[in-house]
Amino acid sequence: MGLLFVFDMDDVLYDYDWRHRMTGLTKLTGLHLSELRRRWWNDEGEWAAEAGHWPDGASYLAEWRAAIGATLTADEWLANRGSAMTPRPEALAAVARAAELGRVTLLTNNGPLVGENLATLAPDLVPLFGAEHLKASSHYGARKPDPHVFEGVLRAYDEPAEHTFFVDDMPVNVDGAASVGITAHLYRDPAALLQAIEAFAAQFTGISSATQIAAGGPFRGRARRNG
Repeated sequence: MGLLFVFDMDDVLYDYDWRHRMTGLTKLTGLHLSELRRRWWNDEGEWAAEAGHWPDGASYLAEWRAAIGATLTADEWLANRGSAMTPRPEALAAVARAAELGRVTLLTNNGPLVGENLATLAPDLVPLFGAEHLKASSHYGARKPDPHVFEGVLRAYDEPAEHTFFVDDMPVNVDGAASVGITAHLYRDPAALLQAIEAFAAQFTGISSATQIAAGGPFRGRARRNG
């Protein structure tokens, strides 16, 4: 056992311009924002996808096409999503520091199409996390702030809540993590994030050091089973 650091993606590690994405979809589909929301961005569509309703990207995209009435390819859909994302170098530096102190993993509220393509959508994360640790909420069958998604992460990495740190930009998600005993940080800026990471790790200096020695140095530890 060591320390586990769990990071949100959008508006923490990447700027995410949702309006830009929707404007792009309007051009691609001919549907205005209000109609896109009515057809997909709701409890039965995107929020259900984030909670694992569709098992894979192909089934998600088929349902999305049927609801929207458009024939976008997966590449077109992903290009539109990626166009709204810009990495935040200083926040990524905080991830690099966390990876020196323990294991790091991503937990972003997204469906399986994004989840299967995170390494392409967010390539800056791959050298920090390892592609196998880039996970969307759909992978765990629940979406933040549902406590079940956080419990799924703890099971996958076989870590107790008290050894786990989580950061998100939404207070409701921070509260969800805290409800299962995880140390949760509300993101405001990268300097405060780095400070919070250091303060959390300082409580477990012996654990962090022993884990790194056993692994041969600073590392991105493998999850035992990302089920």
